Amino acid sequence: MTEPQNELGDEIAAALGQDAIRAEIVRGESIVWVPRDAIARVLTRLRDDPRWLFKMLVDLTAVDRPERAERFELVYNLLSLKHNRRVRVKALADENASVPSATGVFSSAGWYEREAWDLFGIYFADHPDLRRLLTDYGFEGHPMRKDFPLTGYVEVRYDEDLKRVVYEPVKLKQEFRNFDFLSPWEGMNQLLPGDEKAAPDKPAGGAKP
Repeated sequence: MTEPQNELGDEIAAALGQDAIRAEIVRGESIVWVPRDAIARVLTRLRDDPRWLFKMLVDLTAVDRPERAERFELVYNLLSLKHNRRVRVKALADENASVPSATGVFSSAGWYEREAWDLFGIYFADHPDLRRLLTDYGFEGHPMRKDFPLTGYVEVRYDEDLKRVVYEPVKLKQEFRNFDFLSPWEGMNQLLPGDEKAAPDKPAGGAKP
């Protein structure tokens, strides 16, 4: 953590006024939290203000925290080549939120927002071509959500008779989607061979009672 980074976050938050919620430092990185509907305005200001000139959107991604009402953290990583500085802009969104597209500010956001839509299901309003990017057109669901099963919902194969790719529901011989979140050692009613020494009625160290 450096003093210039501390000053940068506070400086940006103060200048943005109501378009900033708070500034913080996490692992030495400046982070500015903003309201979801202010994203395009904030990115434009950070790009054009001569004090900052963050003219490069290095990355746009999301973090899923399904225990929260607004489960998605939108993350915009910006770089200023002029001032050799970085800043991270964050905003919150829920599953039904409409997020302003940043494509009008940074053209590179087009690919990043398509990826976030595909993998997380985050909808970006006014995106010129919002469609899946990494999964197939017939894919169901959004695989980077933490409640998406590792097995998926459908499986893909090529049908020789139909001469095309077909989707079929995943058939599991064992139920893998319902977890009780216990460790392998919890809920054991019978000791395994060799575990007799760990029985509660046996004194520690092998000593006889």
